[in-house]
Amino acid sequence: MTRFTTVRPQRCLLVWLIPFFWTVTLGLWGLSRQHSLWRDEAATWQVALRSTGEIVRMLEHVDVVHGLYYLFMHGLFECFGPSTTVLRLPSVLAVAVGAACVAELGRRLAGSPVGLGGGMAFGLLPSVQFYLQEGRPYALVAAGAGLSTLLLVAILQGRRDRWAYWAGYGCTILICGLLNWFSLLILPSHLATLTWARVARRTWVRWAASSAAAIAGASPLILFSRTQSGQVSWIPPLTWHMLIGPAVLLAIAGLGTLLDRPRVGRVSAATVGLPLLAVPQLGLVGLSLFKPLFVDRYVLFSLLGLALMIGVVLGALVRAVSRRSSSASRWVLPVAVAVASVALLPQSLAKRSPQSRVDDVLAAATQVERLKEPGDAVLFVPAARRDTRMVSPHAFTGLQDIALEETPERSGTLKGVEWSPTRIRTEMLAQQRIVLVTDAAKVSKPTSSVRDGTKLSTLRQYFTPVADEQVRGRRVTVYERLTPDRPS
Repeated sequence: MTRFTTVRPQRCLLVWLIPFFWTVTLGLWGLSRQHSLWRDEAATWQVALRSTGEIVRMLEHVDVVHGLYYLFMHGLFECFGPSTTVLRLPSVLAVAVGAACVAELGRRLAGSPVGLGGGMAFGLLPSVQFYLQEGRPYALVAAGAGLSTLLLVAILQGRRDRWAYWAGYGCTILICGLLNWFSLLILPSHLATLTWARVARRTWVRWAASSAAAIAGASPLILFSRTQSGQVSWIPPLTWHMLIGPAVLLAIAGLGTLLDRPRVGRVSAATVGLPLLAVPQLGLVGLSLFKPLFVDRYVLFSLLGLALMIGVVLGALVRAVSRRSSSASRWVLPVAVAVASVALLPQSLAKRSPQSRVDDVLAAATQVERLKEPGDAVLFVPAARRDTRMVSPHAFTGLQDIALEETPERSGTLKGVEWSPTRIRTEMLAQQRIVLVTDAAKVSKPTSSVRDGTKLSTLRQYFTPVADEQVRGRRVTVYERLTPDRPS
């Protein structure tokens, strides 16, 4: 009896510690992506470098949905300085916390093999590996979703001090909502779990109170963000082929549900995992029928449910093998993780390369620093490519940004305010050499603004390219003014 009481807590601890450190290892592997930084991360980087007042001023115009995350990263940059490690390490730790939550959920609901298998699987999922090393808030939301689900399960399993747990649950949901209000889709998934489990009326009341408080806290952000809805105008309308991915995920979860055999009135892995995956995915699909919003990262946290159901499948495999050989069953999970790691190795390597993202801001800055000469001017097409300068200002030392009227910091924007097309043309014609930073041909889009059209037409008519470098999704071209004896 003494041996049982001393060993069991250690085993419980290992069930979530192993997935936590396994996921941290996956995250630290190739964390810098060969010292690359793409445009979404560049937005985090440049905003985090601003003062708190400048960030708040910017949120009045753009990216208010990420305001809490930007302030958090500003604090980290202030404490540790800007670097790709500081930028991405919070995501690594957050995904590791999510993996630990999956592991503990699986252990509580279906046993240690299910918990260990699900926790190890979470960090290996291709989408999770992408955002595991991303300087954006989606991994933090996944950690919060995992923690809130774990708190809910602990309450349903009869933990004491329930008011403290409900308070923690509500606060966690609120923080998730402030990081990304799409994360509030976790509430209907928890609603489905409570309905499936047929909880007592008192539990319903407390859940409703905690949820309502979280929604009320996030409501000002939701309402104000609607004034910036133009920022998601780039999302394409929902098409049938976009539903293939969610359908495959739901099929895997369905298999886990069949193996778990959940019963109405009982909390199980399926009653928690299946709604956690299905409700946010289907909810986002439903919202996208009215306004295009279907982007998988918005519901990255739903993959916690998928990982839990994968754990159920692995747990069933362990039980099946143990009927034949108890010693062989101990190798099921290590072998499964090893096989999955090898099978996913090409994807894992690809997601840790600079080519896994649309572009590389730092590589473009390096080319500018190499090609520039004293007295050169610089232009950005579109204006959003000014992030190259904002992230690496030293590379642009000595270059005059001739299209810029008001800096991004002063204007409270991400790309600044530019002069009128006429003023830009006049400034260009006063230059002998201009460095143009734009998108590489394979990722560039047709010019839509009059200012950018003026920049390009003036370059074609009065300048000639003397150097042209395309690197990792960006293009740096040096133009020299045509002389009278060198017609265009």
